[in-house]
Amino acid sequence: MTNKAVVIFSGGQDSTTCLFWAMKKFDEVIAVTFDYGQRHRLELECAASITDELGIEHHILDMSLLNQLSPNALTRTEIAITEGESGPPSTFVEGRNMLFLTFAGILAKTKGAKHLITGVCETDFSGYPDCRDIFIKSLNVTMNLAMDYPFVIHTPLMWFDKAETWEMADSFGKLEYIRTNTLTCYNGIIGDGCGSCPSCKLRQNGLNIYQKKKMVKK
Repeated sequence: MTNKAVVIFSGGQDSTTCLFWAMKKFDEVIAVTFDYGQRHRLELECAASITDELGIEHHILDMSLLNQLSPNALTRTEIAITEGESGPPSTFVEGRNMLFLTFAGILAKTKGAKHLITGVCETDFSGYPDCRDIFIKSLNVTMNLAMDYPFVIHTPLMWFDKAETWEMADSFGKLEYIRTNTLTCYNGIIGDGCGSCPSCKLRQNGLNIYQKKKMVKK
């Protein structure tokens, strides 16, 4: 059996880094992107463009029901993007990673792939409960039981901060590619983004830290 993997792919920094990681680890890589009514819809085009350029099989699945069930700043323009004071920020989408992994698992099984890769990270998880390692391990067991299939969920970035994620991209020789071609910005601006939303600030701060670290090493 071919050593296949399915990458949950948004076209952002983290998932693109994971895509390159998977391309080094597995014989065949498939990417799956979810359309859940996100306000930064350009990420769907961004994901399609990257996978097309890299020659990766790509699927876009309709998950618009999430928009109906979980009002949040990522799907509703009338909700402001704010940091959470006593809980997750307004960009948190309830159950998103649970659903994404489950549907990616169904796709993977039909494709004969047992490996699932997601860019979730507990180090910079912003209070999102479904980015925690304990959740991923629990869901892995549940999916294996539910589908009677030996899934292995990989989280290459789980214990990385953003600086270390940039370092991984650089180790693949892909730092500038990821910096230029990915979309992380909540306001839908490719590359370095708007510079003011929480996602852009986290991304840029990580890049600054990594670049300073790299200069010191020189």
